[in-house]
Amino acid sequence: MRAVWKGTIGFGSYAIPVKAYGATEERGVALHQVHEPDGGRVRVRRVCEVDGAEVPAGEMVKGFPVPGGDVVLLTEQELAGLPLPTAQSIDVCGFAPLEAIDPVYFAKSYYLEPEPAGTKPYVLLSEALQQSGRAAVVKVALRQRETLGALRVRDQVIVLETMFWPDEIRTPDFPFLHEDVELREGELRRAVNLIEELTGDFDPGRYADRYREALEALIQAKIDGSDVVQPTAAEQAEGVTRLLAALQQNVVESARAPEAAVGRAKAAAEKAAKAKGRAKKASAKAHGRAKSTR
Repeated sequence: MRAVWKGTIGFGSYAIPVKAYGATEERGVALHQVHEPDGGRVRVRRVCEVDGAEVPAGEMVKGFPVPGGDVVLLTEQELAGLPLPTAQSIDVCGFAPLEAIDPVYFAKSYYLEPEPAGTKPYVLLSEALQQSGRAAVVKVALRQRETLGALRVRDQVIVLETMFWPDEIRTPDFPFLHEDVELREGELRRAVNLIEELTGDFDPGRYADRYREALEALIQAKIDGSDVVQPTAAEQAEGVTRLLAALQQNVVESARAPEAAVGRAKAAAEKAAKAKGRAKKASAKAHGRAKSTR
């Protein structure tokens, strides 16, 4: 892993030096947007909407639009000069029970690793958080943006949970919230009993991404059946985007019966490959008849 931030945790008289690493990563099948006739990769270009010219990276700056169509330009030097006291420090503002923080506030998780000189105070803070059953409420700046956060402990490692600011949380306003919905006591009791019967420890290993498994099997089946294109461009296309619509129609069924879904995906790809082979043979046969006629 590569550290994405380096600084200190400001805790009382301690300044604990740490490095931050992304604690999560999304796993998926990378599909590119490609040109169907030749499989060429489709690229997105940065184009100025005023003169229509492609803009090189060196000519790009930040801007804030104001009423009337004018734009306030902000250079990187100006932005860097703004006060950002938490740029190199995680400032502890207080402590709270972790369950008192609504999970909707959590944005992203980072593992914090202590520098050798900060190992002892790091372990002290970790143990104190665990024994008190509290999380530290903090402020920290990542990528030139100050954010609210919380420090909690997972497997003896302090985890920084970045959080949204209160004004970034949307307020739900749905019609049913303004209606009087009457619930029968018996219905509610049966629902609660059902939840209690199905309640157990959370085991994430029991769950799998069935859609990704089916997509990987479909791609492999098409590779085995030589149902691929060879772009003349330098970048080779790896996606099969035209099949996404069909896969999305089967995602619910795939979740219920993943093995059957994978089998159907393979069968469909094999059938397509056979049809393609028959078409090639028919074309070659027709070409042979045409030559003999000449």
